[in-house]
This record gives sequence, structure tokens and C-alpha cells, in this order.
Amino acid sequence: MSEPPVLVTRDGAVATVWLNRPHRHNAWTGKMHAEYKTVTASLDADLSVRAIVVTGTPPAFCVGGDSEALAGHAQRGGYDPGESVNIANPGQNYQQQFDHDLVWHYQLRVPVIAAINGACAGIGLALALFCDLRFISASAKCTTAAPKIGLPAEYGMSWTLPRLIGVTRAADLLLSGRIFTGEETHDWGLWNAVAPDGAAALGLAHQYAHLLSETTGPHAVTMTKRQMYTDLISHNVGDSVDTSISLINEATKTEEYREGIAALRDKRPPRF
Repeated sequence: MSEPPVLVTRDGAVATVWLNRPHRHNAWTGKMHAEYKTVTASLDADLSVRAIVVTGTPPAFCVGGDSEALAGHAQRGGYDPGESVNIANPGQNYQQQFDHDLVWHYQLRVPVIAAINGACAGIGLALALFCDLRFISASAKCTTAAPKIGLPAEYGMSWTLPRLIGVTRAADLLLSGRIFTGEETHDWGLWNAVAPDGAAALGLAHQYAHLLSETTGPHAVTMTKRQMYTDLISHNVGDSVDTSISLINEATKTEEYREGIAALRDKRPPRF
């Protein structure tokens, strides 16, 4: 019996989601897509989970769409996601603008941290770009891939990349489809940190996930994440300030805020 295409492990409040087709370097399929959405929805609904780390079973993160599936698209003359319409839809019903493939990461209750431990291409890179934080191996080879196989930018990379690294650098990666590494792009704004190797990248991601789960208020993190992505598309700084004041007013009524202030005054770690 073959292993599932997505695995989940837990370490306290931190869940790790493993893209798990190592024999194909974790190439993306419709089944993997469906499983990834199902496990992510389940973890986001579990209030004991405070952060999610996404990585690939070594040696790769995800090399993009499986070549057999891509060949099928060519034969049909159209794109088939290969998944049932009746699959989980994580992060829905908060902002309609975010109710789309992969964009739903912006609506999740918990932060999602990508640990790019090896090759990362196509939809694998798109997935990483929709995560909230990204840690990468210096030697990990990445590519947008699409123009090399006759496709335009896929899964919102024409939106995410310019916002993360600017139009000039985004044009370089999107138009050429060239291979770039974590080390080459260490100061581009794509990564929160570049690690010596894949294991170290995963270690940094886990370290940060535990930092979030152990030192921050869960409601505060959820609200801040939603503020950040809502403001990213609102283009109105006044609305951002007004919303923050309203959210602060609501937060001051919570037990989480009272504990945070008590810990500050007592000079001790908060017990969220």
C-alpha cells in the first residue's frame, strides 16, 4: 500500500505538513492538492495548533506539476486540476477576494511557514509564496518554470512575486523561468532566512513556529495576519488605522490581553 501524498506530524502546538511523493521529488498532483487542502483545513480548525510548517519529504520541497499530469493537459488541450469539487476549502468565508486556490492561506487562523529544503518549482514555488514566512536551503534550486514549458505565470505568481521582490526582479524570474538558488536571492526579500542545507532550513522554520506558539497571543496573531493581507489589497492607510483601533478596542476585553499585561507587569513569560 502506497503512502499518502501528504503527511502530518505534531510537536506540541506546531504541526508539520509533509509533501510526500519523494520518488517523484514531491511533484504535485490533483490527489496531493486535495489532501493538502484537507489536512490544512483540519489543522486550522484544531485550536491546539498554533503554527503550521510546510516542507517536502527529502530530497525536494516540490518540483511542480507531475510531468505525467502535465502531459495529460497537453493531450486534452486544457487544464484539469484532477480533483473533486467536494474537497475541503480551508480559510473560507472571511474575505471573498481570498477564496481562491492557494490564496486561502491568507485567511487561515494560524501562520504557515514554508521550509524549502530542496528543489522548488512551479506550483511548489507558488505554494511557498503564499505562506506567511519562508526559510530556504542555500543550495535549493528554484524556478517559476512556466515559460520553459509554454505557459504563463501560474497560481498568482504574477501578483505575489512583484509584491515581495519588486517588478524588476519579478520580471527576471517570471519571464525567463531561469533557475535561482536560496543563496543567490538571500537579500531579495523572498526569504526570512537562508540556511546552510535543507535540514537547517526545516530547523529554522520549526524554531520560529515554536517562538510564535510559545510567546504570542493566538487571537492577536490571527487578527494581525488578517490585518496584514487585508491592508495589502485595500490601498487605504486611513482605513487601516481605523480598523486597528477597532480591533484593539475589542482585544482589550479579552483574557488574552489581560494575561499579556499581567505578564508584562510581573516581568514573566505570558501563559497564553
